[in-house]
Amino acid sequence: MTTNTTDISLQLAQTVVDACMRRAEELDLKMNAAVVDVGANLKAFNRMDGAWLGSIDISMKKARTARYFDMETGDLTPMVQPGEQLYHVEFSNGGLITFPGGIPLKLDDGTVIGAVGVSGSTVDNDQKVAEAGVQAFESAPK
Repeated sequence: MTTNTTDISLQLAQTVVDACMRRAEELDLKMNAAVVDVGANLKAFNRMDGAWLGSIDISMKKARTARYFDMETGDLTPMVQPGEQLYHVEFSNGGLITFPGGIPLKLDDGTVIGAVGVSGSTVDNDQKVAEAGVQAFESAPK
């Protein structure tokens, strides 16, 4: 029997967050990781001991932004510069984040069923940790 997955399950969302936490530990970082569902609602979250409090909201907004636009948040950076088409978009929707660390979670056919957002270090480290979550998502049964 084939199922039509249109939203990320709690179990799969937690798998993504757990993978992010493992990668953060490997890199000796203290991070926050959030996964949102297809409707951009928080599905799973983890804050490592000692992770920045300000990064809680940033991780959630990165995940939400990645879902709203179905693209990596870092890919939005050039589009939000002064004079560009999406200038000031980060002030919409209750606040968006337009730098690396948010990645949509896509099925093999390209359907987006959620997104991950990570914050707590440099944007390069945030992106590396988020990518670990995406790798876990891609290798997990759906």
